[in-house]
Amino acid sequence: MKVGIIQQANSADITDNIHKLKEKIRQLANGGAELIVMQELHNGLYFCQTEDTDVFDQAETIPGHSTDTFGELAKELGVVIVLSLFEKRAAGLYHNTAVVMEKDGSIAGIYRKMHIPDDPAYYEKFYFTPGDLGFNPIDTSVGRLGVLVCWDQWYPEAARMMALSGAEVLIYPTAIGWESSDSDEEKQRQLEAWITVQRGHAIANGVPVISVNRTGHETDPSGQTNGIQFWGNSFICGPQGEFIFKADENEITHIVEIDKKRTENVRRWWPFFRDRRIDEYGELTKRWID
Repeated sequence: MKVGIIQQANSADITDNIHKLKEKIRQLANGGAELIVMQELHNGLYFCQTEDTDVFDQAETIPGHSTDTFGELAKELGVVIVLSLFEKRAAGLYHNTAVVMEKDGSIAGIYRKMHIPDDPAYYEKFYFTPGDLGFNPIDTSVGRLGVLVCWDQWYPEAARMMALSGAEVLIYPTAIGWESSDSDEEKQRQLEAWITVQRGHAIANGVPVISVNRTGHETDPSGQTNGIQFWGNSFICGPQGEFIFKADENEITHIVEIDKKRTENVRRWWPFFRDRRIDEYGELTKRWID
């Protein structure tokens, strides 16, 4: 499976951002990509730095403008595309939603972000209702995709549920970066932790991981902070956590080939699923074990 990824710095001009994405999708498709993955909330700025009810005007229905636009492109180019959208489900009900467009332009499936953060400059609970579709892979012409979103990437349970449901690859559209007041040492620890935990999901489940982050600096509209410097560093790793590709902080488009058959061999060498003590894991569903 040839995978193309887009790591992009966005502006407030949504039309221009989408135009850039479409051009990059064309480049990747012309280079042989069969599956193309973009970053979290790729159409605009990461608006969760503040709480502003006017921002809800940016939300869109599914189906809607983005699924129509990128669906037409998927059909024209014969590629599968993973979108990340601000979904308006109903008045006052919104989600952070990944949509997979099949190569015939149809919607193969959607995933609504399950874990919603609420941290300084990441006020997502103000905007997004937690997902209610569970951890179910999406079947496509290129394989069964385990699509999760950003904050989900810190939770091994989410990766495990996707893998147990037959996901052949884990995909994480992401928007994460540094706050300027952190020391250089702390910034490096955060970046390494982000990479390490996702490589751990690949290893523990014996599947490749595709993690696509945004990049560039985005100001805080409130002026309360110095904004977020998104750190890029998108990467793809194999089922033993081995890097197949790793970006830096610059805008990039890149194609890599993933050998899905390798999963079978790795799981034979490291049979974690065989040795799981499922009879002893019941208390994982508790908030805390007293």
